[in-house]
Amino acid sequence: MRRRAVHMSFALVAATCGTLAIWCGLRLHQAERINSAIAATHISAVDNAVPEVQLAHALSLARAGQFTAALKIYKSLLDASDEIRLPALYDLGNLNMREALKNGQGEAQRFMPLIELAKQSYRDDLRGDPADWDARYNLERALWLSPEYDDPMLERNQAPVRSEHAMSTLQGARIDLP
Repeated sequence: MRRRAVHMSFALVAATCGTLAIWCGLRLHQAERINSAIAATHISAVDNAVPEVQLAHALSLARAGQFTAALKIYKSLLDASDEIRLPALYDLGNLNMREALKNGQGEAQRFMPLIELAKQSYRDDLRGDPADWDARYNLERALWLSPEYDDPMLERNQAPVRSEHAMSTLQGARIDLP
C-alpha cells in the first residue's frame, strides 16, 4: 500500500512537471514569434492581436517618420493593460515632441499643441508609474519649451520674474542663506 502511494505521488508530480514544461514551451514559442515579428517589423493578421507587436510596429513607424500611422497605433494601445499602456503613453509623448521639434523650428506657436499633447502623455505616464525618470526628464524638457504660468500677467508677458532680481532691488535686503 505504501509503495503504491509513493508511485502515485511520483506520477502526480511527473504529470504536473510535464504539464508545466508544455505550458512553458508554448509561452516560449509565442515569445519567439513576437520577437521575430518585432525584428522583421512585419505584422501579419495573427500577430496584429498581440499588443507588444503593435507597440514595436508603432515605434518602427515613428522612427521611419510616419507620424499619423504611428499615432493611430499608439492611441489604439491606450486601452490596454498598464504594462502596454504606460510605454505607449511615453512613446506617444516622444512622438509628439519629435514632430513639434522637427517642424517647429521657425513656427513655434503653430506646433505648441503638439508639445501640450506630449506634456499630457508624460503626465499620464507618470500617474501610472511615478518612478519613470525618462518621462520626468522629457516632461521637464517639454515644460522648458512651453512653460505653464499660474499668473495671467506672466502668461501675457511670456517672461517669469526671477526672485533674485526682485531681492537685489530692495534696500538693505540680504541675499545670503539663513
